[in-house]
Amino acid sequence: MFAEHLKALDLARDGQWEASHEIVQAHSDSFSSLIHAYLHRVEGDQSNAAYWYRRADEEVCQLSPEAELLSLYERCAQAGI
Repeated sequence: MFAEHLKALDLARDGQWEASHEIVQAHSDSFSSLIHAYLHRVEGDQSNAAYWYRRADEEVCQLSPEAELLSLYERCAQAGI
């Protein structure tokens, strides 16, 4: 599963929002929901982002989008990817 998370993050980093979104919307785990929240936040859809943060059982991120993306990568690294 985490390989797909990493792929979704790489696509998001490269500006391929739709491809990244397709990956995470196919899964219901917390980390996919967190990436999903990030994607909607970057898109500018704050209410949808807030929904996905709640689904991930996380507070709405207050970091810059760039810092949040780095944080998501760090969480993948901690998981052993």
